[in-house]
This record gives sequence, C-alpha cells and structure tokens, in this order.
Amino acid sequence: MYIPRLAAAAVAGLLVMPAAAVAQVSVGPRMSFVRPDPALGKETDRYTGAALRLKTSPRTSIELAMDWRSTTSDDATVRIRDYPFQGSLMVYPVRGALAPYALGGVGWYSQRMEAMAGAEVLSQQTVRRMGYHGGFGGELKMGKRASLFADYRYTFLRFGDDEPAAANGAGAFAMPGVGSLLEYFRMSHEGSMWTGGIVINF
Repeated sequence: MYIPRLAAAAVAGLLVMPAAAVAQVSVGPRMSFVRPDPALGKETDRYTGAALRLKTSPRTSIELAMDWRSTTSDDATVRIRDYPFQGSLMVYPVRGALAPYALGGVGWYSQRMEAMAGAEVLSQQTVRRMGYHGGFGGELKMGKRASLFADYRYTFLRFGDDEPAAANGAGAFAMPGVGSLLEYFRMSHEGSMWTGGIVINF
C-alpha cells in the first residue's frame, strides 16, 4: 500500500538522522475523534493509531502519525477501511511540565472500499486525498519517560476562499473565537479532529 510505504520511508529517514539533529524520540498510541464536513451530515468517527515525535530543537518537533479505522455494512457486503497519515511541524512557545504548542502540516488520507461475499473480497477500490491541516494543543510531562498530549486540528485547510469559513465546515466543534479568526484570515476547512494519547520518551 502506498501510505504504509511512505510512512515507513519517512520513519527510516528520520531515524538515520545524526544524533545532534534529533535530541529525543517519543512514540506511543493515540486516539482521534474526527468530524467530517458538517455539510455531509456525518457523525464523528473514532480512529486508533500511533504517533512518532522527534524533538529537533528546544522549540520544535516533528510528528509522524498514522490512524486506522474499519467498518462493515449491516449486511456484511461492504467493508470500508480508512488509514490517514499525517506529518506535522510542532512549535512550542515555552517548554515545561505543561507545554502548549501550535502545529501545521500535510496529510494523506486513504479509503479502501471492498465488496465482500462472506470472508472473500470480490473487488476493491482505493481513494486517496492530500490536504493541509493546522491546530493547537498541549503536552503534559509524566516524569522523564512519558508525556500525555491532546490537540485540536482543522483538516483540509484552504486559504483565500471568498465564502466565510463558517460556510465551509468551521465550527465542527465549538471553539470560542476560532470561527472569527478563520474568517479574518479567509481560511476554510472540511473537517476537524480531536487527538489525544501518550508517548514514551527515549
């Protein structure tokens, strides 16, 4: 599959970087609650996945994250598998026991639809999209070896739209003042997500 190969190549490339370039590596499980574009009328979806974070300087980190979700129709004839992959740059204004951060990056979102007959796959089709995301969050240290994190991200960001951001999915989750900020910068998006998890520091 294209996305797993891409993720593996990215991880391998980062792991062979000089030690001076990567001061700390953190990895662990995460859970995401994804709200698609409200115009589609879809409910929030839950994904499970993992995140790899690499501290590249006292104020920045790189995150590679991949999630997964599988659903089957009530009559067991269609199975849908989603596996989004995101790469993000994280910027920390301050570092401490509780460290807020802003993030931005690009994601590749793949969805595979399979026609089923019992356990046999009759046919399949994969659709892939690329989109930018941005958001903010915080990281809470639990000693030297682990950290809890949670963040909020807008997905499939666009800039310079003539329509107000609220007409393009803003407010998928109520965030005071954020809708006005999006309109000020003429940003719009097609969805949003809450993400939380724990990483072990090495």
